[in-house]
Amino acid sequence: MRVCLETERLILRNLVPEDYEAVFRWCGDPDVARYMVYPVYTKAEDVRTWIESLDPDDPDEYDVGIVLKATGELIGGGGIFYRPERDLWTIGYNLRKDQWGNGYAVELIKALLEHAGKTRDIRGIEGTFASENARSRRVMEKLGMEYVEDVTLTKLDGSESYPGKRYGRMFR
Repeated sequence: MRVCLETERLILRNLVPEDYEAVFRWCGDPDVARYMVYPVYTKAEDVRTWIESLDPDDPDEYDVGIVLKATGELIGGGGIFYRPERDLWTIGYNLRKDQWGNGYAVELIKALLEHAGKTRDIRGIEGTFASENARSRRVMEKLGMEYVEDVTLTKLDGSESYPGKRYGRMFR
């Protein structure tokens, strides 16, 4: 979905191909990609190709870049994604390592849920994270989410699987 929102500290907007070098700063960082389903990007051009594949008109995907309002700097990305087979919205986020711990992921998800909730029925949300990723667990707890089950997470390229947790929250 095409999105341009402002929160107290952030501008949330769709990524564009020209963002690829900024996005590569976190997608190409092994510490950031360690807990993500994508493998570490080794070429910035591959990030550009991924951004070009995003569909900003998909009503079931609110996928945005996270820009610091104070500096105009693109520091991360994330979104909420409707999964009709579960009738739930999945949350996702990733940030440059130097921006971890500032509450931006919580601010992002809250803003997107509020925005999407104006036109969509949001029954509940869920998210998964690597079991050892205490920071993501904390984000989900701050969003009012609770433990649902243990899961096995696998990188999109099949290169690695690792234990994870699924957290969720029902709104109705």
